[in-house]
Amino acid sequence: MKILFASDIHGSEYYAKKLVDKYHELNCNKMVLLGDILYHGPRNDLPEGYNPKGVIALLNAMSDEILCVRGNCEAEVDQMVLEFSCMSDSMIMYEKGRMLFITHGHLYNKENLPKLKSGDILIHGHTHVQTIEKFGSNTYINPGSVSIPKEDNPPTFMLYENSKFTIYDFDMNILNEVTI
Repeated sequence: MKILFASDIHGSEYYAKKLVDKYHELNCNKMVLLGDILYHGPRNDLPEGYNPKGVIALLNAMSDEILCVRGNCEAEVDQMVLEFSCMSDSMIMYEKGRMLFITHGHLYNKENLPKLKSGDILIHGHTHVQTIEKFGSNTYINPGSVSIPKEDNPPTFMLYENSKFTIYDFDMNILNEVTI
């Protein structure tokens, strides 16, 4: 199974289209969105191609292929227009005997950990900075931001396939990877 992970679209139809195009081009099976889909937030400038209604149309067209967690910019009104669930604070997947705790990052993160066993993986967005790092016996992964990257990162997304998490920019340059 090939899963595309992305975070922090923040209403950019320009980057949402690039993301959906990559999803199809790479023949992915599911897209996991880590929150902050439609609204840019009060601390961020407007991203390129800011058009939340355009993002809604792009993502709703593939709603049966999307899993999503709530970011700090999601509101109940977002759930009224999106045709996939976007209001859960976290989700859990299991792979190779490890739990993948998937969240946005504003509630659970390395400073406020969820319950993890040795070897489990914490995946979240929120910081807009792509990262893969070990902490203790666990791994923390952040695919960065699709539309408003920070700390000199380019716009990024992540693929999971064959036990490997790989973070890419939209030119398909590998920025970070780890095999579990």
